[in-house]
Amino acid sequence: MTNMKPLRIAGVGYSLPETVVTNDDLTKLYETSDEWIYTRTGIKERRLVSGDENAIDLGERAARNAIAKSGIPAEEIDCIIAASSAPPQLYPAIACHMQSRLGIPNFVPAFDITAACSGTIYALQIARSFIGSGTYKNILIVATDNNSRLLDWTDRGSSILFGDGAGALVVTEAEDGVDDILALDIRADGSIGEYIYMNMPGKTCPLVEPNTPQDCHIRMNGKEVYKFVVKVLPKYIDKCLEDAGMKAEDVDYLIPHQANQRIIEAMQQRLGYADEKVISNIKYYGNTSAASVPIALAEGVEKGTVKLGTTAILCGFGAGMTWGAAIVRLREGIC
Repeated sequence: MTNMKPLRIAGVGYSLPETVVTNDDLTKLYETSDEWIYTRTGIKERRLVSGDENAIDLGERAARNAIAKSGIPAEEIDCIIAASSAPPQLYPAIACHMQSRLGIPNFVPAFDITAACSGTIYALQIARSFIGSGTYKNILIVATDNNSRLLDWTDRGSSILFGDGAGALVVTEAEDGVDDILALDIRADGSIGEYIYMNMPGKTCPLVEPNTPQDCHIRMNGKEVYKFVVKVLPKYIDKCLEDAGMKAEDVDYLIPHQANQRIIEAMQQRLGYADEKVISNIKYYGNTSAASVPIALAEGVEKGTVKLGTTAILCGFGAGMTWGAAIVRLREGIC
């Protein structure tokens, strides 16, 4: 990455649906209890879209918040990247909806990526390359998901886990020469993609042989996902620390993907972090997929649990299987 222009995280924002569904509410759908869910996941409640609300609406609100915090006018955004596990529409892209709704002019490029719950880390790497090469200067990243629309609400194993939400970042060229990305690494292993999957609906043409009907809900093997994450992700956090020339104790916060409290605690123990260094909101929001890391970051700054003028490890994993980690500088004024 020699001669690369440095990146500054200029603003962060988030958005959540108003509707709250608690563990006790889920007892109306199947045999379960608040204690059963909470002890296995760390989740007490989640926010879900209701009526015609969707991930595009959530993404717009998060993006507006991030743009306002950044101090960079919407008309100066010159690239939009959206990350979503399963967008409301395959096309137009969520990023194109953001361009239209936010009034971003000049026909700037807008596209989606699908890296599931690792989406924010993947998008940050793409933005880093664009800014570093001088291709674009001001980039809007929006991570938004409404997975509640894609769940089998008779499946207790997976439907208890997810919530809906959106997070956004505005990143720009750091004119002071100080890079906010201290290290970043993204990876994938498609050979174990069956751990988490969702088929798309579709039928063949009536003139050809019919295809086999597909189950089109989110399906996951929670046990295998857990084993994979606690084995693999800490190694890549270690790699990022090494790449940054840092040790775990040099970083102020761990802001992980909010998938399961037991996974978060396993990473916490590996790094030797006290509770106040680990940002977790899974208790109230569940797994918000691609949005979980920026929601945790933006909310943490807003509520004061994440102080600025600090550093943080951002890390995620998701269907693919994909994963990634970044060590970032959190400057004053991003939220």
